[in-house]
Amino acid sequence: MSFMSLNQRVSAKICLVLLSGLLAAGGAFAQGSGEADKDDDTKTKQAQAVSKEVYERIQKAQEMVDAKDYRGALDTLNRLYNPDKLTEYEQANVLNYMGFVYYNMDDIDNALRNFERLLQIPSLEEQMAKQVTLTLAQLYTMQEQYAKALATLDRWFILETNPGPDQFILKAQILYNLNRYKEMVSPIETAMQVARERDKPVKEDWWNLLSFAYFQQENYRKVRDIQKVLLENWPKARYWKTLAGAFTELGEDEKLIYAYDAAHTQGMLEKDTEFVTMAQLYLQAEVPYKAATLLQEKIDAGVVPKNEKNYRLLSQAWQLSMEDKKAIPALQAAAKLSDEGELDLRLANSYLNIGEYGECVKSANTAVRKGGLKNPDNAQISLGMCLYNLRRYADAKTAFRSAAKVPRSQRTANQWIRVIDAELERNRQIQLAEEAARKKRQQLEAKRAKAAKI
Repeated sequence: MSFMSLNQRVSAKICLVLLSGLLAAGGAFAQGSGEADKDDDTKTKQAQAVSKEVYERIQKAQEMVDAKDYRGALDTLNRLYNPDKLTEYEQANVLNYMGFVYYNMDDIDNALRNFERLLQIPSLEEQMAKQVTLTLAQLYTMQEQYAKALATLDRWFILETNPGPDQFILKAQILYNLNRYKEMVSPIETAMQVARERDKPVKEDWWNLLSFAYFQQENYRKVRDIQKVLLENWPKARYWKTLAGAFTELGEDEKLIYAYDAAHTQGMLEKDTEFVTMAQLYLQAEVPYKAATLLQEKIDAGVVPKNEKNYRLLSQAWQLSMEDKKAIPALQAAAKLSDEGELDLRLANSYLNIGEYGECVKSANTAVRKGGLKNPDNAQISLGMCLYNLRRYADAKTAFRSAAKVPRSQRTANQWIRVIDAELERNRQIQLAEEAARKKRQQLEAKRAKAAKI
């Protein structure tokens, strides 16, 4: 199971978070009237504003960023930043913008330092604190500091009373990188719930992440159910394969072949191994004809390699389909590629089944010559049967006597020898009867000839 890069997921959102916290009041800056503060309310407002000078210098830095002059922007901001001369609100805006500039320079370490300093400001606005905390969680994630990222994100969840689904997914992704797979389930399911409540789509990647979490827990029933959802909404070959894997783990073999059938029907199977697996599943499901026709088609088309293994499987499928004639070309091809005689023996048996006894004898003899047979006595039995049908009784008996040397085949071989002996005896009796009849005819013809002379 694969997922897109976590950095890719996070980085696309970073800029938006950073920008949203910039100079929170935008054009709100103090006029510098020089009048004494009149009340606490006025002091609060002044505290939450920036001076015209500070605002203008930040604006200048902004123009440099727009022109890709990041060093110039940093120089401007560094000259501006002086905790002794700036209010805490002004410090927050300068540090926030410096972090943003460093981020755009791909200097994440310095970006982090500035945002960390920003969060230490006692009077930091709640909204900016939330935004910067989330940004830090994202940046820690990008830096693969997953423990820090998780702790920071959890702090953000305390600050944010109405989090969106993306933040729950971010937490799940961090947990994924920490190998805490069981804990991933809750934030993902929460994200899905929140998305539905807000009439937002539940994304394909979320389902994938959830499936992975359950897979790591070996909860294949959940994996199976999730893959069905994915296939219903985003039909892809890899989801069929994952579903098939879940069926296998659950022992639902009868459903496994349906998964492959559906994928094949939709043109989602491409690899030769997939078609071979599908053929094997057909054989397991006791539908060998489908296995044979599938393999034959893919081998003929060059999709499945023409090797011994695949020809062997094809011939087996045809034989189990009681299609010995169709099995022969595959067996011939497989036998030629094999140094052992097992396939030649199978070929001999196919020839035997269709009554091509001469070819049967050739293949059986080749099997014996090559060797490597699991049961050499079976080859002698097959050879003897082919020779018997050719009425080569003496050679047949020799083959059966050889087979009878193995206790397992002794009874069968001896039965065939008795059949041959009976056949020979029957033929002898027929010959004797024919000879007696011939002599009797000759005697009658002689008597008729004698009587004719009288």
